[in-house]
Amino acid sequence: MVAVMCSHTRPKSARTGRTGRPRSVEADAAILEATRAALVELGWSKLTMGDVATRAGVAKTTLYRRWTNKNELVVDAVAVLFDELELPDRGSLVADVEGVVLQFAALLARPEARTALMAVVAESTCDDALRVRIRSAIVDRQKRLVVQGRERAQARGELPYEEDPGAAARNTDLIFDVVAGAVVHRALVSAEPVDDEWARRFTLLLVSGIGSLQN
Repeated sequence: MVAVMCSHTRPKSARTGRTGRPRSVEADAAILEATRAALVELGWSKLTMGDVATRAGVAKTTLYRRWTNKNELVVDAVAVLFDELELPDRGSLVADVEGVVLQFAALLARPEARTALMAVVAESTCDDALRVRIRSAIVDRQKRLVVQGRERAQARGELPYEEDPGAAARNTDLIFDVVAGAVVHRALVSAEPVDDEWARRFTLLLVSGIGSLQN
């Protein structure tokens, strides 16, 4: 499962004690969509809060009530895309892993997802606060897929249950890092296709180990 601005761990609108009108779901969706479109067209360096506000048809003050700066806004715009990932029950651990790998690759193939992800990752290399926000808004939220897949495989008898919660959490982190790292590197760094054959061989390696690739 690459102008630095200091970002906070969550947008202003999420902070406790905020008063005023409730947030509009429609306005949020329009702003995040406009952010992704601006990234594809303009790139990170030329994207501004003002440009996003104009594209979304809202006042710039509306953006700043929700997001402190561009970094926060772009991370949330990317996070919405990753929240679309799902893990349908395909009947086996192998099929589940292959399915989510292909689904993840299809998401990365979308220009708005690819551009936005590469931009925030590049910026985060010199912005610790942005790196924290990426972890909380994207990485930690998507680990739900690993947890769901392992629980399903355990219920089928394909994987053993773990009695130690700490070990389970560490294994979840490791599985996510392996899957996400491999797919991102293949699709965005090497620019090679993540097709059915690659997904099959990667899944064999993940589930059965290096020896399985001799078959």
